[in-house]
Amino acid sequence: MELYNTLALLIVIAAVFGYVNHRFLKLPGAIGLMILALVSSLLAIGLGKLGVSWVLAAGQIVRGLDFHVVLMQVMLSFLLFAGSLHVDVRALGKEGVAVGVMATADTLLSTALVGTALYYLLPLFGLPTDFIYCLLFGALISPTDPIAVLGILKAARIDKRLEIRIVGESLFNDGIAVVVFVSLFQIVQFGAEQATAAVIGRLFLVEAVGGIALGAALGYATYLALRSIDHYQVEVMITLALVMGGTALATQLHTSGPLAMVVAGLIVGHKGRQLGMSDLTREYLDKFWELLDEILNAILFVLIGLEMLVLDINRTTLLVGLVAIVLVLVARWMSVGVPLGLLRRYYPFDRQTLRVLTWGGLRGGISVALALSLPESMPRDLLVGVTYVVVIFSIIVQGLSIGPLVKKLGLSTGEPFAPPDAAH
Repeated sequence: MELYNTLALLIVIAAVFGYVNHRFLKLPGAIGLMILALVSSLLAIGLGKLGVSWVLAAGQIVRGLDFHVVLMQVMLSFLLFAGSLHVDVRALGKEGVAVGVMATADTLLSTALVGTALYYLLPLFGLPTDFIYCLLFGALISPTDPIAVLGILKAARIDKRLEIRIVGESLFNDGIAVVVFVSLFQIVQFGAEQATAAVIGRLFLVEAVGGIALGAALGYATYLALRSIDHYQVEVMITLALVMGGTALATQLHTSGPLAMVVAGLIVGHKGRQLGMSDLTREYLDKFWELLDEILNAILFVLIGLEMLVLDINRTTLLVGLVAIVLVLVARWMSVGVPLGLLRRYYPFDRQTLRVLTWGGLRGGISVALALSLPESMPRDLLVGVTYVVVIFSIIVQGLSIGPLVKKLGLSTGEPFAPPDAAH
């Protein structure tokens, strides 16, 4: 019952915040929910200091949640599958090299740049920190969050080619970031002598390549199953089983479940939607995953906001976080601009595109989940606090301004977002 009560509380809060946002604030869903959750958390913190019992009880509930497990092992696979289900695979294939370079080089370069800058910055605030911990922060803050990005871009009406680059990178680079984070974490735990190139290479193969291979196998098997029947209830259930069973299987095989679900979603969304479904099934499948996506997104951003109840962010951490915002944005600009500059002959882009790619690289739940997975033996409070400052700025400030920026730079199509095959 404790699990049920916690889930019920989150759903009720998400529903109330969703209503208030839609009825009064009229902000993009993720941003409105985040703002309401943050404001509520700040008010609750004040009430908690006054000893209000129900606020203290709510804090205990939030403290008992393992955010890392909830997001990385449960919610993320559903959200990534729902997002990749509507990605234009043909367009993604044309941008494949650019997306691959951005997903890999951006994460690695950004990790190095942010980690090095933070290492020299922290002593200025009287917080000297080992270089390896700074690199850990660089790894966890570098991936752009597909959950936040997909939600914001639906309303931004961005140019299709640029949208594919941002969405494609966001869907894939979390797998790279997790591998980098786990490798650095292994160095901390077991020492540099244990984390050899062979060990890290094997980890990459199992996590990333293994996840992609598993996703391809599961996605194609699901497509064959969908093609062999015409019964929308069963077909929707098959896709749900794909995500739940596939994530559990990936965990057992120690591969990347989120990466597997991205690939599976792309296959089901492309081959399954076009060749394996009737119009009726396609309609119900789209509505089911759209609704599930909205519910889980609402819970996610409420959770991020409510975590403020149990975080201790002091003035120094806040100042470091504000400087880290600048570091992360500069690192994003450099880590995107340098590799794409080398590919300019094949994938032309201009300054306006680079600005959108930089500003549209939102940080979100993945960064928070990785930060909260750090043990107390590390400078956890500092890194979690700085992560929260960067993520809150990213989702609220960057999220609210990416739409106007796209329009100002003339990169908006002016057409409302519609998933592929929506006309069917």
